[in-house]
Amino acid sequence: MGGSGSTAHRSSARTARRRAAPGAVAAVEIDVPFHDVDSLGIVWHGHYYKYLEIARTALLRACKLDADDLRALGFGLVVIESRCRHVAPLRYGDVARVSAWLRDVRHRLRVEYEIVRAVDGLQIARAETTLVTVTRAGELMLETPEALRTRLEPMLVPAEAGEGEKR
Repeated sequence: MGGSGSTAHRSSARTARRRAAPGAVAAVEIDVPFHDVDSLGIVWHGHYYKYLEIARTALLRACKLDADDLRALGFGLVVIESRCRHVAPLRYGDVARVSAWLRDVRHRLRVEYEIVRAVDGLQIARAETTLVTVTRAGELMLETPEALRTRLEPMLVPAEAGEGEKR
C-alpha cells in the first residue's frame, strides 16, 4: 500500500467525469472495524458487499426510496446480480469512501460503485449490482414502475459515449 506504483490505482479523471452530475452520487465513509478483517489483517472479500449496500441505501434514501417508502408504494427491490473487482486491499482502521450512482432504471436498477481509501484516494474496488422490482406479493415486474422511475431518473448518471454496457 502507499509507496511507489500506488498512483496506478488512483481514481482516474474519467471516473470523476462519470460521477460529475450534481446530486447523482451518494457517498458514505466507513471506518473498517476489526471484525471485518481476516487473519492477514485485510478486509475479507465478502464484507465489501455490505459496504456497497450501505452506499446503495444512501443513494435510494436520496431518491426517497428507503425500505419503508418502497413498502408504502407496494414494491420491493431484489438484487439479482452483483460483482466486485478488487484492486487493492482495505485494512483494519482504514477509512473507505464508498460512492454509488445509478446507470439504468428502466427495466431494472443498475447501480455502480467505487470504493477508495479516504486518506489518499487509492482505488480499492469497483463494483455493480443489478436490482429488479417485485410486487408486495413477490412477483417480478418486467419494468421499473413509474412511481419509482420518477424518483430515480433525476439521479441517473448516463454512460459516456464509447463506454460499454458492462465494464
